[in-house]
Amino acid sequence: MTLRPCTHFVGFRGEEYHSAVKAFGLPDFIHRGWDLRAQREIANCDVVVFANGAHDQAPRVKSFNDINE
Repeated sequence: MTLRPCTHFVGFRGEEYHSAVKAFGLPDFIHRGWDLRAQREIANCDVVVFANGAHDQAPRVKSFNDINE
């Protein structure tokens, strides 16, 4: 089985999202923040785009919530 590379956006909240879409296309997944759950969902062939921080930052141990209502 061959995996299709997916694009993940991490931590985008505002106008920078639109800039990232122009550069990388629409994301397959959006993660509110970089946590252990987001890290588990990334395959080796995927592209991860961070709104802030370095590509090798440690994930947060406590999970981000899925949605604010």
